[in-house]
Amino acid sequence: MSALQGIKVIEIAGIGPGPIASMMLADLGAEVILIERKTDNPNAAGLFNSNKTEFFKRGKQSIALDLKQPEAIQLVLSLVEQADMFIEGFRPGVIERLGLGPEVCLARNKKMIYGRMTGWGQHGPLAQAAGHDINYASISGVLAYSGFANDKPFPPATIIGDVGGGSLHLVMGMLAAYIHVLSTGEGQVIDAAICDGNVYMQTLLTSLYANGLVGEQRGGDFLTGASPWANTYQCADDKYITVQALEPNFYKEFITLGRIC
Repeated sequence: MSALQGIKVIEIAGIGPGPIASMMLADLGAEVILIERKTDNPNAAGLFNSNKTEFFKRGKQSIALDLKQPEAIQLVLSLVEQADMFIEGFRPGVIERLGLGPEVCLARNKKMIYGRMTGWGQHGPLAQAAGHDINYASISGVLAYSGFANDKPFPPATIIGDVGGGSLHLVMGMLAAYIHVLSTGEGQVIDAAICDGNVYMQTLLTSLYANGLVGEQRGGDFLTGASPWANTYQCADDKYITVQALEPNFYKEFITLGRIC
């Protein structure tokens, strides 16, 4: 039996972290109903929800609705009444204007967990601003340490913001809220922002910095290429090998094997 078998999730189609989070819930056994945008334009659905990119729809059921129509909203609310979780990833205020905000949905189903996914959060000077992974990584400090000495910061892969800071933290919050529902019968609103999640992602780096093991300058320590035992090396076949002999016993083994070779 899957861990989340019997759990029903309503997802309002979006891009990036939201679809990935609901896919993860589906992988854990939840029943996910994806509310897609009803349109005659095949390109309007966007990169992550187009017919050419079905990856994030894995394990989901879907229905296409025009959420500007009152009857469509009523249909979604009828699904909400039977759901355990709800996921939306619009800019702050958009879902409220559609009539599917957290107050409306929780009034229909007080046990439901309402998950919100944004880059900047629901409030603050950037709440209404557009943004992507590199923007969230830079403002939360992740980007400052990405790169080598005397080079510009380079954007890490989207696994840092969209998946790490976004999807994983949204799922963690919603599962924690589900435990709360089981003990109290009260649903919660989970407001997950990529920037906030990125701060958690830096905990280990912050600890190393606090203990004087890394500095502020890129390229000055083992994490950014200053050490031969923590680096990448190109081989004769033009592929790369990675080495990170961090602990003394691993470094000793690394040197021993190097001498043998």
